Amino acid sequence: MTSPCIICVAITGSLPTKADNPAVPITVAEQIESTQEAFEAGATIAHCHVRDDEGRPSSDPERFARLMEGIESHCPGMIVQLSTGGRSGAGRTRGGMLPLRPDMASLSVGSNNFPTRVYENPPDLVTWLASEMRSYGIRPEIEAFDLSHIYQAKAMADRGELSSPPYVQFVMGVQNAMPADKRVFDIYVDTVKHLFGPDAPWCAAGIGRHQAELNHWAAEAGGHLRTGLEDNIRLDRTTLAPSNAALVRRAAEIVAQYDRPIATPAEARALLGLRPA
Repeated sequence: MTSPCIICVAITGSLPTKADNPAVPITVAEQIESTQEAFEAGATIAHCHVRDDEGRPSSDPERFARLMEGIESHCPGMIVQLSTGGRSGAGRTRGGMLPLRPDMASLSVGSNNFPTRVYENPPDLVTWLASEMRSYGIRPEIEAFDLSHIYQAKAMADRGELSSPPYVQFVMGVQNAMPADKRVFDIYVDTVKHLFGPDAPWCAAGIGRHQAELNHWAAEAGGHLRTGLEDNIRLDRTTLAPSNAALVRRAAEIVAQYDRPIATPAEARALLGLRPA
């Protein structure tokens, strides 16, 4: 029997604006509406960022709380994953929303280059974020921008700093970081299976024009996949995506090509070892 595939929708991120694509949801109300549409299209994880009144990335716990409340109200059972990414704040402010006890939170366990800056994740901050996630019963999603990040997740799991096996997401196609290379992707998959076992769940995200490509690779290889306007604002080179839901529907069509069912919220929670909704 083929395994169900979890679709994660990254609804907003820190960078896309309405000038890039009018469909990018910026306010909390817009994000809730966009997430509900994506949920109805098949997404079972919402990867969430928030913005301030000027549309700039923020780690404001109050905004995250309103977003969580709206998603939980309008998307029954959907997994809420909050971002602790570095564009939204510095130091421990990046984890200021963790006391809200979301189902999941992103965790970058190493540093790397981004298009115009260094994405800094110093060991002391990584250790603190992981500790906060353990304290509040939050399942981390390890965002791997480099092969070393998968090995770092293994070391942290061995020390009891992460639940085992960690849920690792490969992020490919970021300028100056890991390119979307199928040979490297295959190495990532083999490494996760070698370090954490053949049944360890994993996910893949492709940035920009690589989004659909990574959706295909992940669906075919038995992993889970991410889509959404945070990573990619287009359906193709000349067509802006009209919504997050449109990107989720495309991802669902890709999954169907490999005869895999889309995971329901209950199935996704079971696959990731999360508490029932």
